[in-house]
Amino acid sequence: MTSETIISIFLGIGLAASVGFRVFLPLFALSLASYFDVWELNQSWQWIGSLAAVVALGVATIFEIFAYFIPFVDNMLDSLAIPLAAIAGTAVMVSTVADLDPVVTWSLAIIAGGGTATAIKGAGATGRLASTATTGGLANPIVSTAETGTALVISTASIFAPILAAVLVIIILVIIFRIYRKLRPRINT
Repeated sequence: MTSETIISIFLGIGLAASVGFRVFLPLFALSLASYFDVWELNQSWQWIGSLAAVVALGVATIFEIFAYFIPFVDNMLDSLAIPLAAIAGTAVMVSTVADLDPVVTWSLAIIAGGGTATAIKGAGATGRLASTATTGGLANPIVSTAETGTALVISTASIFAPILAAVLVIIILVIIFRIYRKLRPRINT
């Protein structure tokens, strides 16, 4: 495996994790990176770097970000975004991985890309639901701001410093796992 392949895997995992916070923002970042020749995509995914894709994903990103600031609409979006995150996480992974056999690429994309995005989106949706239940939705804009900021930081790091992004993803997954362990009901047997 070449260093280019490893870096492309880190890029894909970072963007997939970012998809777990906002579905369209990392796709828009990837589209911009491809459009401005910062990152080269696989041959069959170069359409993401077209001007039409940049505009469409930019508009979708803006709508998604603002929709998450509307309490209760954000919960509805989360129910739609969980399966979309799995698809988008898989797609960003497939579009960025370089020089691997298609079976390995798709397996990695489904497991690492789709799995990471779904885990983070599921945890975020659960957190937002808890926020809605405990604050009547008043704290949801704060949660949305933190999620959007995290998606922006991880997307940017993924494109310009993929190894740093992979480290951030590991830290986020460890935090999610620790929170899950603390909140999981204890069953005495």
